[in-house]
Amino acid sequence: MTYDILLALITFAFVSSITPGPNNLMLMASGANFGFRRTIPHMLGIGLGFTFMVLLVGTGMVQVFDRYPISYTVLKFASVAYLLYLAWKIAHAAPAQGQDPSGTPMTFLQAAVFQWVNPKAWAMALTATTAYTPDQTLNAIVVVALVFGAINLPSVSTWTLLGQQMARILTNPRRLLVFNWTMAALLVASLYPVLWPS
Repeated sequence: MTYDILLALITFAFVSSITPGPNNLMLMASGANFGFRRTIPHMLGIGLGFTFMVLLVGTGMVQVFDRYPISYTVLKFASVAYLLYLAWKIAHAAPAQGQDPSGTPMTFLQAAVFQWVNPKAWAMALTATTAYTPDQTLNAIVVVALVFGAINLPSVSTWTLLGQQMARILTNPRRLLVFNWTMAALLVASLYPVLWPS
């Protein structure tokens, strides 16, 4: 991989990891509702889960979609259904000190598995493994995965910190309710490119 391609990959990884999407919106909501420390497993699940996803997609998993086109349709509907479920959970979340003791942040495993139904994660993985590994060698795919792994965790941490800082403003139950419903609405809005591709 040349220096120019590596620099372009790092830029793409940073921009795609730091911009709003389902992962970052859920982390901001989790940071606001549960705090930074309790959201660490969620952040690690995203970082490591996506890195593993890039490896699998880059080494040929995408060929499943080519061979069985119905699998893409099934994945698309599963993604939409699960994101709607998560939006509902965010809208009804309570802070750790709130009335609902059953409220818990996403676990490491849940966050890692979520990458497989996250439309933005699929777009990032497919773009990265096709645009930045023109020779499709295993070494190049590993470099792409490692770059994302190194950049993703600090990027998603930023959203959790933002949510945690917002918790200071969200001490009023009404403001927290408005925040959670806004995050849920933005999560649903992130489905637009999936449901109505250009």
